[in-house]
Amino acid sequence: MFGSLIDYWYYTGDDTYNEITTQAMLHQVGPDRDYQPPNQTKSLGNDDQAFWGLAAMSAAEQKFPNPPPDQDISWLALAQAVFNTQDAEWDNETCGGGLRWQKVSFNVGFDYKNTITNGAFFNLAARLGYYTHNESYLDAATRSWDWSESVGLIGGEYKFPDGTWIDDDCQRKNTLTFSYNAGVFLLGASVMYNQVSLIPFAIWVPNFDPHDR
Repeated sequence: MFGSLIDYWYYTGDDTYNEITTQAMLHQVGPDRDYQPPNQTKSLGNDDQAFWGLAAMSAAEQKFPNPPPDQDISWLALAQAVFNTQDAEWDNETCGGGLRWQKVSFNVGFDYKNTITNGAFFNLAARLGYYTHNESYLDAATRSWDWSESVGLIGGEYKFPDGTWIDDDCQRKNTLTFSYNAGVFLLGASVMYNQVSLIPFAIWVPNFDPHDR
């Protein structure tokens, strides 16, 4: 919701909701400033954390007004913190990679690698790579896409089942489909395409800034 309000400000110039949006975006950052607040520790999924990170990424991209100086934090730093914590949770021990849905082992879904979690990680990594020109983010985005495709979370004709279980090496799929699974991959893929297509253009055009859209 708060990501939508950031978009609303960007496209309309109406700052009516900026204060409450900033308040909400900062309220849940948690002590480590990575959107893992103690009040959500027992129920926080990787997808839940990722949605805050994607909203922070939008704030950075769209130059949403910075947090108050006494917060000593930036929207970009918050998005990067989400990426860093999830990148550290990349699980090569089961199914050859991927992120689990849940963060803690006692929650239902810890044995499930779902499409939205891995798609949101791909989306965030692609956008961080585009924004910072840091190839390590792009490598992570490529890793996430390739893994998702290899286990069938990106299916034929770009259909996206909801997820897969680790108990049989991610062979069994939950075939329910939701539009946000396709959406996060679609945006991330467009960012990756722009990253590649803008490189030669930038070489020939003086002072070209790929952030100008």
